[in-house]
Amino acid sequence: MFRFIPFRYSDIVRMCVQEGHLHDQDKATFAQFCSLLANVFHYEFKFDLDALKQAYSSIDPDTDTRLVFPSEENAEQCFVELLKTTLQKANYEAITEEELNQAMTKSSLFDLRLHVDFNEFSEVLLFCRGQSLKKETVSRWWGVAKKELEFVNFDRVVVYIRFKTDHEQAGATMLKLFQNVPKADLEMLFPNTQLLMRWQDKLLIGVPAVVSGGIVLSTKVGATLLLLASMFGFWLGLRHEPVEMNVANLTILFAGLGALGGYLWKQFSNIKNRKLKFMQQLTQNLYFKNLDNNAGVIFRLLNDAEEEECKEALLAYYFLYVGQAPQSRNTLDKSIEQWFAREWNCSIDFEIDDAMDKLLRLGLVEQNQGQFVALPLSAALKKLDERWDSYYEVKDN
Repeated sequence: MFRFIPFRYSDIVRMCVQEGHLHDQDKATFAQFCSLLANVFHYEFKFDLDALKQAYSSIDPDTDTRLVFPSEENAEQCFVELLKTTLQKANYEAITEEELNQAMTKSSLFDLRLHVDFNEFSEVLLFCRGQSLKKETVSRWWGVAKKELEFVNFDRVVVYIRFKTDHEQAGATMLKLFQNVPKADLEMLFPNTQLLMRWQDKLLIGVPAVVSGGIVLSTKVGATLLLLASMFGFWLGLRHEPVEMNVANLTILFAGLGALGGYLWKQFSNIKNRKLKFMQQLTQNLYFKNLDNNAGVIFRLLNDAEEEECKEALLAYYFLYVGQAPQSRNTLDKSIEQWFAREWNCSIDFEIDDAMDKLLRLGLVEQNQGQFVALPLSAALKKLDERWDSYYEVKDN
């Protein structure tokens, strides 16, 4: 079930018109109403944008402008509060600490073992929107077997992180937006994620290393070990005859040491290459999941919030208007949710309280003993027009 409305505002307008409940003479007025409603919200969200930009200016890691005036002491906290408000308007939900801990303990969908050191952060906030169950077939045991996994997937995830003051990136902040993130893989979104070797990876490297090591010891290094044992035995007084360091013995010594060094370097390279393979897999996953960073996230979130506010207000007004009878919040809420399920095969949890609060604030509905009725289209359009004119009205001192 969606907590947000997974359709564009322009599509919602067309969906309402195509329903056929509007008279032909009302369609032009309804189009004007929808356009002016969107403009009113766009104007009001401009203030939210300015406030977020101002609060974020002092902590923006990508800024290319000079800071002329010192920022306020609580600028970071002010930004966080504004960010939370914007996310709430965009119908994002906070990912709780309990959910994050569960994600850290579950197996990764990408067959990786990840670790995050939270001691490096002074503040961590995660928010998600759009939660669904998905299935995916993944390879197991190095491609020998396949398994179908069912997992919870987040359509959108916002990550806000502030580093501790004693960290090398002291006071730095990170704001990122990702898409299609499995709940069990939230840890891959953190900047200090470390790749750890799983027990099967250790076996994959360790077993061949032991076998090949035995072969190297018995064939190429055995004579060298006997020679070294004889030398150490003489030095420790365990044997009386010194070892003659002739060309043959020197050849055996250096050949064995070279073979041993080559073997050790090969095992080190195997471990390093396997970690690089995992890191490449992690990087590729993040590359296709990352939607925006830092200030760019703010613009995306505000656009999402503006769209959600417009869609909620429009749907609540439209269903009250075509209902032609007073309705309670619960009745209206069910009508809208059933309409999406029946006509558009989409299960949503409509934010009826937010929608009605907006309509009441704009004066587009009337309330009487818990029952609501929409203003006629012409009156509603006039209300919005008056509000729009008041934005640019020059007031006398």
